[in-house]
Amino acid sequence: QVQLVESGGGLVQAGDSLRLSCAASGGSLGTYNMAWFRPAPGKEREIVAAISWSGRNIYYQNNVKGRFTISRDNAKNTAYLQMNSLKPEDTAVYTCAADLNRYAALTTTFENYERWGQGTQVTVSS
Repeated sequence: QVQLVESGGGLVQAGDSLRLSCAASGGSLGTYNMAWFRPAPGKEREIVAAISWSGRNIYYQNNVKGRFTISRDNAKNTAYLQMNSLKPEDTAVYTCAADLNRYAALTTTFENYERWGQGTQVTVSS
């Protein structure tokens, strides 16, 4: 079965950039929608960005629009989250997830994502 492993987190200063990667093993991501989540006050987690299996449909949370870019390379079985102009409030554990319904319409609710990575810590100092 598909396993997801994130990497690329770290400690940076406000205004810096990081690129998170989500590598899959045990199966192909090419037919699955992918998303990045992080915890949020009062919620179990909030979606940061999502990308459809084809890459043609993309969603961003308002707080990251214009700063973060989600992408995928199906040949490398990897999804990415490029984070620019980082702010202290972006500090969180970022987790990637896959919607295992093949060729599904893009969704932004975490209940639709069945496979999760272990998360990678991003810390932004002011």
